[in-house]
Amino acid sequence: MESSGDNARLGFGKMGYGCNHYRRRCKIRAPCCNEIFPCRLCHNESTKDRHEICRHDVQRVICVICDTEQAVAQVCSNCGVNMGQYFCGVCKFYDDDIEKRQYHCNECGICRIGGKENFFHCQKCGSCYSIDLRDKHVCVENSMRHNCSICYEYLFDSLKVTTVLKCGHTMHSQCFHEMLKHDKYSCPICSKTVADMSRAWRKLDEEVWILCNDCNDTTEVFFHVIGQKCSHCDSYNTRVVAPPVLPR
Repeated sequence: MESSGDNARLGFGKMGYGCNHYRRRCKIRAPCCNEIFPCRLCHNESTKDRHEICRHDVQRVICVICDTEQAVAQVCSNCGVNMGQYFCGVCKFYDDDIEKRQYHCNECGICRIGGKENFFHCQKCGSCYSIDLRDKHVCVENSMRHNCSICYEYLFDSLKVTTVLKCGHTMHSQCFHEMLKHDKYSCPICSKTVADMSRAWRKLDEEVWILCNDCNDTTEVFFHVIGQKCSHCDSYNTRVVAPPVLPR
């Protein structure tokens, strides 16, 4: 049975150390270049030749409390502090901020956040999706194992929130909303509609009143996204106007 002193030692320095990516009480020694970094993302951002570390290959860590280098483990072998409140021995991952609700997905092979109870692993898509999408999404084989079609960042292990489109393709949620802001409503990969466009389609079927700038005639024509043709002189030099007010 652990004493209060043991618990206090395990929790010493919690949330007080880390980097811009994670709160943790250890650093890692990169097996690819033998350098020490706060985390694998710090390593990936700092390398000049753009090589990346494989999280599963990390074998050595350095406790930031006592500066002891040791084999990967949750508790420091020298000073006894918990080097990460959340620890995954598969991913060699440490994080003191457990409000992220981290969990390891065996099928994905990596740790994810948001609480395991809120996600399921889609075998065909090859990634974890929100349980709200179970039996409610179009499966695309390995849909997450490619780059975002807007910013070109690899999606599978991206730290950014991802959106699954109606067609089954995926992109960052932020990129998706930026795309809509620029009036782009089709998937960049398959060109299928990504939003409910029924209102816009109805608009295209409506009749509108136009004034011809050439012959000054006012007529009712079907709306066209390119331009409206004057039925009197066949000119496209027209503009949409309010319908005429009929006398009572």
